[in-house]
Amino acid sequence: MKSGKRYAEAFKNVDRTALYDVADAITLVKKNASAKFDETVELHIRTGCDGRHADQQIRGAVVLPHGTGKTVRILVFAKGPKADEAQAAGADYVGAEELIPRIQNDGWLDFDVVVATPDMMGVVGRLGRVLGPKA
Repeated sequence: MKSGKRYAEAFKNVDRTALYDVADAITLVKKNASAKFDETVELHIRTGCDGRHADQQIRGAVVLPHGTGKTVRILVFAKGPKADEAQAAGADYVGAEELIPRIQNDGWLDFDVVVATPDMMGVVGRLGRVLGPKA
């Protein structure tokens, strides 16, 4: 199968027999980036662990230094001092029972994440049919 021009040009810059350290590899990737969008990099690491054994499984998450670029809108169901805490923590929308008709009747879904305090779970439970398909 024939490769494209950009791929062939980038391939010339890579020495297939050399092992690159992380800094050199990142520099090489940035130098060869030619797309008109933000390109991604896939990393494979050989750890020598056997995933079939529970004590050798490796799982984790990485927080990127600049995030994913998407802003997440948070709705918090809380009352009293917990509502003030949520507002101070940066929640976009904070409320209690007054938000229920807005979501159920008006179809307001202008948020990405819903968080509820334990005392509000009974109220939020009624929204399961509406919020369930959103997830």
